[in-house]
Amino acid sequence: MKIAITGATGKLGSLIVEQLKTKVPATDIVALVRTPAKAARLGVEARAFDYNQPAGLAAALQGVDTLLIVSSNELGQRAAQHAAVIKAAKDAGVKWVLYTSLLRADTSAITILADEHRQTERDLKNSGLAYTILRNGWYTENYTASVPGAVKGGAFLGSAGEGKIASAPRADYAAAAVAVLTSTGHAGKTYELAGDTAYTLTELAAEISRLTGKTIPYKNLPESEYAKVLTGLGLPEAMAGAFANFDTGAAKGALYDDSRELSHLLGRPTTPLSEVVAAALKA
Repeated sequence: MKIAITGATGKLGSLIVEQLKTKVPATDIVALVRTPAKAARLGVEARAFDYNQPAGLAAALQGVDTLLIVSSNELGQRAAQHAAVIKAAKDAGVKWVLYTSLLRADTSAITILADEHRQTERDLKNSGLAYTILRNGWYTENYTASVPGAVKGGAFLGSAGEGKIASAPRADYAAAAVAVLTSTGHAGKTYELAGDTAYTLTELAAEISRLTGKTIPYKNLPESEYAKVLTGLGLPEAMAGAFANFDTGAAKGALYDDSRELSHLLGRPTTPLSEVVAAALKA
């Protein structure tokens, strides 16, 4: 049985491949990537697979039984890209397709992300293929990547107010994907995946303070001001606006979930915030 992973050299995709190799033979795994040479480190078969070249997608999926679509990171283009992959999967005879969506995509206030995920979910459900939707919550690394800068600057900045964030590290979401890929009974299901314990950015700043012995407060900014800060740090304007929008979505509860479906799939608690912050401080 061949299991193919799109975006296999990305941050999430590579974790999925590495963890999947501990469950199935490496010969059963196919890494779908734009540049196969860059996937050599994964130790599995690599095939050229470019979301923006739909004509060649079906050929790359020949012989694949199960396909995990790791969502594209090209905002504004993802719905069309994913639709092309779904069509190619059907044309190639793929039996089961999994898709990494967004936590509570159907109702999420983070419209800049949710709209495209909602469209892909509809396309997948209407395709006639067996499917499973993994609605991934926030990656803790999305915030802890800012920890060194917060320590240097003396404050953690954001626009999430006191919104609760139930995040987990990418490795936990990767492990959940592997658990689904290597077991039965998941077809037709949608999983809301989030960390067991929620925190606010004020609490994140307090954890940074505890671990460093420094006073690092959380400073809440209006969305437009936070976007300007991110632009000043070198993010492209569109990406800076998107990240600021994610935070204001969090303020409205878009990153909170207490269903514990992620830890249920893992068979263990999700990784606590303190461990991820400590790792970020050591990096």
